[in-house]
Amino acid sequence: MLALGPVAEDDRAVALTDRDRKILEFERSWWALDAPKEGLINERFELSVTRYYQLLGALLDSPEALEHDPLVVLRLRRRRDRRRRARFELPAQEEDGR
Repeated sequence: MLALGPVAEDDRAVALTDRDRKILEFERSWWALDAPKEGLINERFELSVTRYYQLLGALLDSPEALEHDPLVVLRLRRRRDRRRRARFELPAQEEDGR
């Protein structure tokens, strides 16, 4: 049976794992630490940098992550979108065939 009524905050956040929350927290504040990001990723999460960014990319597409930390998720989405656009846009000279 479907329960109707207000959804408790704990119920909404169920889909995010502890690691997901830690990744979002790390992205919020890693720049304030005095160490290279890649080293911190390996040290804190015991992941390769490639795997970390794969997980982060999936997390950025998650509605639960957006609800959990909208400022960080929206900032990282904008950065990702700018990089994608820059990667796929050709300079004006190449478009003319020059």
